[in-house]
Amino acid sequence: MLSPSKWIEAKNSIGIISKAGSGGGTFAHKDIAFEFASWVSAEFKLYMIVEFKRLKEDENSRLKLEWNLQRTLAKINYHIHTDAIKENLIPPELTRHQINYIYTNEADLLNVALFGKTAQEWRIENPDNKGNIRDYATIEQLVVLSNMESINSVLLHQQIDSRERLIQLNGIAISQMKSLIDNKSLRKLK
Repeated sequence: MLSPSKWIEAKNSIGIISKAGSGGGTFAHKDIAFEFASWVSAEFKLYMIVEFKRLKEDENSRLKLEWNLQRTLAKINYHIHTDAIKENLIPPELTRHQINYIYTNEADLLNVALFGKTAQEWRIENPDNKGNIRDYATIEQLVVLSNMESINSVLLHQQIDSRERLIQLNGIAISQMKSLIDNKSLRKLK
């Protein structure tokens, strides 16, 4: 039988301490203690594995919630954008099909400015993915998209043509993405 104090002495180990007497005991760094405990008890090892999986699932669900919040904000902000389209680009005599075409073009203007491709181009490149390009966007992209929707609504009210708006929105997307990617505080959240 090898006692903890003999083990420490024989192996000149660090991260484990053994004290005799009142208030004494064997103390180890938590990683060492977990390893010893999992070696001694299969039940403890199984418990550790199950608990680790639970914690990782909890962490992933929190990250997913954060992404969903950003996606929801982008959807809410989209109403500001669609109202500006309705007020500035859609004459009353258009058919429903023509109106949908205008909304699609404006959504694709934002997609091209941010993602570099239209929704249709993305679907062709990703036939197995469900949803749309925005459902697969990063948190940073969704933040920029929300900002771009607001900015585009202002540009629509100023009656700036689509080519000029695309140029301005692309410059804004590049600038904001760079700022968000370089942001140390945002990286800490991940």
